Amino acid sequence: MPKGKITKRAVEALLSGQSLFDTEVRGFGARRQKEAITYFVKTTVKGQQQWITIGRHGSPFTPDTARAEALKLLGQVVQGADPAQARREERLGSTVSDLCDQYYRDALAGNIVTRSGYAKKQSTVYVDKGRIERHIKPLIGRRKVRDLTRADIQRFMNDIAAGKTQKVEKTKQRGKAVVKGGRGTATRTVGLLGGIFQYAVKHGIRLDNPVHGVERHRDNTRDRRLSPEEYVALGQGLMVAELQGMNPRGLAVIRTLAMTGCRKSEIQTLRWPYLDVNGGSVRFPDTKSGKSIRPIGKAAMEVFAAQPREAENDAVFPGERGRFYDGTPKIMGAVRALAGLTDKDDYGYYNVTLHTLRHSFASLANELGYTEATIASMLGHRLGTITSRYIHHLDAALVAAADRVSAHIAGYFYWGVWLVEDETSSH
Repeated sequence: MPKGKITKRAVEALLSGQSLFDTEVRGFGARRQKEAITYFVKTTVKGQQQWITIGRHGSPFTPDTARAEALKLLGQVVQGADPAQARREERLGSTVSDLCDQYYRDALAGNIVTRSGYAKKQSTVYVDKGRIERHIKPLIGRRKVRDLTRADIQRFMNDIAAGKTQKVEKTKQRGKAVVKGGRGTATRTVGLLGGIFQYAVKHGIRLDNPVHGVERHRDNTRDRRLSPEEYVALGQGLMVAELQGMNPRGLAVIRTLAMTGCRKSEIQTLRWPYLDVNGGSVRFPDTKSGKSIRPIGKAAMEVFAAQPREAENDAVFPGERGRFYDGTPKIMGAVRALAGLTDKDDYGYYNVTLHTLRHSFASLANELGYTEATIASMLGHRLGTITSRYIHHLDAALVAAADRVSAHIAGYFYWGVWLVEDETSSH
């Protein structure tokens, strides 16, 4: 193993898989695994060699603080202690609240990787933090990680579904947050808790994941889609809202969400350089599914083209105070009321949401006969974006598919009719 004084420059120069042992403290070292640099101590405890991890390079561990921790651990070994065993016992005695805090810190640092192999996005981590603070900690935060059983998790999920954690709280961003329960919230929170316990298993805090095997509620709101009549009603609601002087940017965002199947965050943060008008697409450098090239129909492109441009802001929908417009949910609430689409589920949530527009786009595409792969490409799912690393221009058939679906929705919105088409046209 190479040796040298461990300094900030030395450890940051390490390549993936390389280690460096310190020349000042015997057994103290650092190694890089992919992007992360970890400090460790190699020593012998009761005749057996041990590698004790100190922590990752960065706050709170610098070369100096890690070296001091290494001296502390080596001193414990000299006195006959087993630092690794002590740490294991400490972890086993940690609470769910402690575990959540550790998970959140790692997620915030980009160290939590999703199933698709990408670090969790900061927007997702922010949502995770809300579920941790509003549901997990109040119900089971004080419980020991090692003591939780599958029955406890089932009870935890049922309590959220029954509204046990519902409340209204003040927030810095919006003024207040209405925290509700419901089956959808319960299911998504248990999903997060499963990820947190899998993290605990990975780090030796627990041997098993108690969330495995828990039967979750089905999130019925995800099945909601707009019927032809409801598309017409939504279009009329948008027109009335426009006549009433509601924010035109918010109304345009809703229209383009409906006619593209894009996510709210993708449209609200859309920038002019992303648009490829000639290619009939939007090139997102980063989305929930990574880099994505998305086909966009002419009807949606016309909405984009109608937006006024600002000299110092390249956002398609610029905000009044920030770079991007972010008031769409409030506008959607008003439009939903004007359209009469105010039905709710058993827990008080509106069934028709901005995300419903995405589901409706996919359902309409399915009814028009397009394949799962084509629909996935139009929605930007991983199945549809995986080939984007190899191509620079979308297939003409894919652009035509997006154009056809958006034209149908535009027909509902503006004329209240199903566009007449040649049913023998190619899909």
